Amino acid sequence: MTSQKRLRVGILFGGRSGEHEVSLASAASVIRALDPEKYEAVPIGIAKDGRWLVGTGAIKLLADVLKSGDRVVLPPDPTAGSLVPLGSGSGHSSTSVDVIFPVLHGTFGEDGTIQGLLELAGLPYVGTGVLASAVGMDKDVQKRLFEQAGLPIVPFVAVRRSEWEEDRASVIRLLRKKFKFPFFVKPATAGSSLGMTRVKTANEIGSALDLAAEFAQKIMVERAVTGREIEVSVLGNHDIRASIPGEIVPHREFYDYAAKYLEQGTQLVIPAVLSKKQVATFQEYAIRAFRAIDGMGMARCDFFLEKSTKKIFINELNTIPGFTSISMYPKLWEASGLPYPKLIDRLIELAFELHAEKARTKYSIELPGGSSGALGA
Repeated sequence: MTSQKRLRVGILFGGRSGEHEVSLASAASVIRALDPEKYEAVPIGIAKDGRWLVGTGAIKLLADVLKSGDRVVLPPDPTAGSLVPLGSGSGHSSTSVDVIFPVLHGTFGEDGTIQGLLELAGLPYVGTGVLASAVGMDKDVQKRLFEQAGLPIVPFVAVRRSEWEEDRASVIRLLRKKFKFPFFVKPATAGSSLGMTRVKTANEIGSALDLAAEFAQKIMVERAVTGREIEVSVLGNHDIRASIPGEIVPHREFYDYAAKYLEQGTQLVIPAVLSKKQVATFQEYAIRAFRAIDGMGMARCDFFLEKSTKKIFINELNTIPGFTSISMYPKLWEASGLPYPKLIDRLIELAFELHAEKARTKYSIELPGGSSGALGA
């Protein structure tokens, strides 16, 4: 990042996800925050049907780039280094980018799929890698790693959609035996509380599992925790920092999709009113959780502080958190002394640092005579 030329930052947004619209808002905020003297924003939209589109004019085109942009593809070829126009009739030339900033939430964006494509393309990108992205999206695997790392989690059961569809009665018996009412049912691999239900009676179990099964192949069921919802932002590759904690105070019974994005009334309390010891514990747990999934770059760590016991439970990590100017991730860093534009700078720096570190890894060996062979061949 020592060159005087502006870096071309590909802002990747939209996607084939139930969180498509949330991604649009995040992308607009990131583009606004990019320093125009340092960066040139290249908006790259992925339509709900999977088409990749690119346009110019950043904010002006963001709302309709998915309708009118030029179609492109990103080749899984590290020698290409650009977005290639799709279709012989396209008058659009290839578009080169220096780094990708994914603000894709949910499936096909936050789950390691896009990260794998960017790895194949050889492009630096903001955020965590393939493994941590995939684990971060799978709440079942994530919680098992947290448990192995000695972090406190809420009791849960993971049910495969196929198991539920094959023997509904057995699954209901299992859940009624393990949990008292109320408990939560949600997709194991979806975000933004999509498909989540707070189950209060036995009659609600079947419809809750059916709803969750619409959004994922695996369903999470976990004990309800009555208490406070605390969030901590983490930042870094190896030297990981944790922000001050904040608190979500939903106006609904729980913090579902409508409370997050469709309705007014939810309060963000920053900093959260906590003791110094509690603050230190939340920050320690957030860093340990991030390391447990091999996270890099950024994540938001969500916790419960149980009212009756004062116990802290880690709920989940979000590896591509909401990025609007009023989202918890950047607001927590702003309150911790790192303003939104500087946060964007730091995330881009971390992307290049990690990319340079990956470049040091050998994938072949020199054989006698100067030829090379794949490791393990």
